[in-house]
Amino acid sequence: MSRVVKDKNKPKGPMSAYACFVQVIREEHKKKHPGEHIVFSDFSRKCAERWKIMTPKEKKRFEDMAALDKDRYNREMNDYVPPEGVKKGKKRKAARDPTLPKRALSAFFFFCDDFRQEVRDEHPEWKVGDISKELGRRWEECTDKSKYDLLAQQDKQRYEEDMNKYRQGLYVPPKKQTKPDNSTVSNPETGSGDAVAENGDDEEEEVVEEEEDE
Repeated sequence: MSRVVKDKNKPKGPMSAYACFVQVIREEHKKKHPGEHIVFSDFSRKCAERWKIMTPKEKKRFEDMAALDKDRYNREMNDYVPPEGVKKGKKRKAARDPTLPKRALSAFFFFCDDFRQEVRDEHPEWKVGDISKELGRRWEECTDKSKYDLLAQQDKQRYEEDMNKYRQGLYVPPKKQTKPDNSTVSNPETGSGDAVAENGDDEEEEVVEEEEDE
């Protein structure tokens, strides 16, 4: 079997929470010690040691960053078209019960909802990864997170109540909303309107890339 030819324009794979942590620490170190040579093996060892003793609360920021990057990867892969001779790989959606309640969002996610568009407007040339880093930086500098902590607490309570109903077989998923009649698009040939439905913020299903040898 021949080796798979890789496309350099293929979307970058999603970063793990630990990878996000290492990236942030590296950038902080460069700012504090510009021009200093970093011994990668020593730096990696120190990062690993620090990661092991971090609390779940301290790791939450990086787990949220990884989740955002995973969403970025899935969106980019949906639009990715490999050139001739390069395999895109099989897409396999992770099995998920469509009636399962939507998972609770973290305070950081609610914060991102408030400021993501603002960052996009200020930096229209930025990619998704750059926007995620900026949102993470702003979150760290935010001095009053009570609003977002409350929203996360309320959503967690909603999720727990929905899951209790789900386990008892009593949960009914909310109906997906559709746009009003003014969202109808007219067909130029028939003159009739084709209604355009807009789904709610359903969670994107995980897309797993499997590389195959040709």
